[in-house]
Amino acid sequence: MFVHGLLVNANLWRRIVPSLAADFRCVVLDLPFGSHATAMPAADLTPPGLAGLVAEAIEALGVGPVTLVGNDTGGAICQIVATTRPELLKRLVLTSSDAYDNFPPKAFGYLKVLASVPAAMLLLNALRLRPLRRFPLAYGLLSARRVPRSASDSYALPACVSGGVRADLRRLLRGLDKRHTLAAARQFAKFDRPVLIAWSQRDCFFPMSHAERLKNDFPDARLEWIPGARTFSPEDQPARLVSAIARFVDQTQASDAGER
Repeated sequence: MFVHGLLVNANLWRRIVPSLAADFRCVVLDLPFGSHATAMPAADLTPPGLAGLVAEAIEALGVGPVTLVGNDTGGAICQIVATTRPELLKRLVLTSSDAYDNFPPKAFGYLKVLASVPAAMLLLNALRLRPLRRFPLAYGLLSARRVPRSASDSYALPACVSGGVRADLRRLLRGLDKRHTLAAARQFAKFDRPVLIAWSQRDCFFPMSHAERLKNDFPDARLEWIPGARTFSPEDQPARLVSAIARFVDQTQASDAGER
């Protein structure tokens, strides 16, 4: 099960799933992270609430326990799921993600400022212009490769065209706080399932030291660097990420031979 991050959607995994689906059942969630199609005004969009949505999806689909794969903000949500509902997970894969006191990264702190003023969210309309999406404080430093137009539009436009989606995004941004990731981190030692830290070597927002720390804080964790990738390793290095995930599952499936 794949969990994307802020201001992207399930399309983040479009270059990952086809290669894994031949051997594994893959479920990709499309979560209300600001690039969703339908507003969810009644949903709890705090980090624990979003973790609850992931847990509910696992239960509703009857697919648990799962190998949960997270990126960016979605990685932080996966950490909360792992430490609050560990029975739903068989394994955990964290690509470059928010963790510890880096939630949200300082460079994107301005988004929380925008969220404090409802009218300021209209500034997101600038993302209608594709060249502006490559600015450093937009999507520019999240991927080394240019994201294709169809995927880029699906990431950027929902919050531009839908007031309901902007309202959801505003609620989500106001709830981002490092206390949630720090609370999860205090429980890492109790998570006894295998963990893969597949961290991008060229990440501009999530430090390599956090990858090392995550490896040390989980009891059964391994670290694999994804060379040439920034935060969006599914965009930059899909083949390397697919290989890392498949190898990790193969190496840890002796105790759950019925997965395939």
